[in-house]
Amino acid sequence: MERRQKKQVLLFYCVEAEELARKVAAHSDLVQLQSINWRSFDDGFPNLFIKNAHDIRGQHVAFLASFSSTSVIFEQLSVIYALPMLFAASFTVVLPFFPTGSFERIEEEGDVATAFTLARMLSNTPISRGGPTSLVIYDIHALQERFYFSDTILPVFETGIPLLKQRLQQLPKSDKIVVAFPDDGAWKRFHKLLDHFPMVICNKVREGDKRIVRIKEGDPAGCHVVIVDDLVQSGGTLIECQKVLAAHGAAKVSAYVTHGVFPKRSWERFVHKNEESEKAFAHFWITDSCPSTVKAIASKAPFEVLSLAGSIADALQI
Repeated sequence: MERRQKKQVLLFYCVEAEELARKVAAHSDLVQLQSINWRSFDDGFPNLFIKNAHDIRGQHVAFLASFSSTSVIFEQLSVIYALPMLFAASFTVVLPFFPTGSFERIEEEGDVATAFTLARMLSNTPISRGGPTSLVIYDIHALQERFYFSDTILPVFETGIPLLKQRLQQLPKSDKIVVAFPDDGAWKRFHKLLDHFPMVICNKVREGDKRIVRIKEGDPAGCHVVIVDDLVQSGGTLIECQKVLAAHGAAKVSAYVTHGVFPKRSWERFVHKNEESEKAFAHFWITDSCPSTVKAIASKAPFEVLSLAGSIADALQI
């Protein structure tokens, strides 16, 4: 069978994702960075310019997005809609973190599932000469969200778990690793990717007005337990899981999340400030899917960033 030829990719990026884009380009000679003038008119609306637009014709084009706030989505969507119409041979959008992914359910009449809204917006991306746009997302909160996208876009769901597995292999062999999940949802999402590790499953039970974290299955005693989830917001659930794991004899506890969202600087709850906080989490691994968090936690223990750059470079060859 003839090997598929690798393709050269012109990679555009938003301002916030520049550092990650440079890492992707450094990882692969097949990726060439391109630039956009991210300007604004006096009234605040975008005044955008795609440089060297004529050079896009017949080329494989990608855009690295970061929807970190509602204020940047409009300008990035404007570019996403424009690029495939410049006669690109193919077009790929890389959106490492799908920010409304956890708002996918309607539990009572009147709830607005904004995951569906954002999926519809992205589904309206024009097709390129090569066909529908590919959309690369990492560890979306619920896999059924693939059905929120229309047939005019091809969602590609990737995962950051291989980065975690590589990092765990670098830990001392004396560390007996056990993977813990904070709830059944995280177990369903990730257990098949980590099935060679012993596992602990936690869950939340209601006691009066409180929700208490308990261990549902598994034994953490004497082990280095790594809590795995797709994202962290306030961090409250991780902290409660750490407490219950330590109470059941875990030698030490670490955490991995693909998306370190941490609104309102909630990452500060985990920073090593004293002996007690150092005992809580030995390591806290995140990816660079949320660039603002990466800048905020730089050089702050116990945080360590596992870059998606290599994985993104590979995804651009799909």
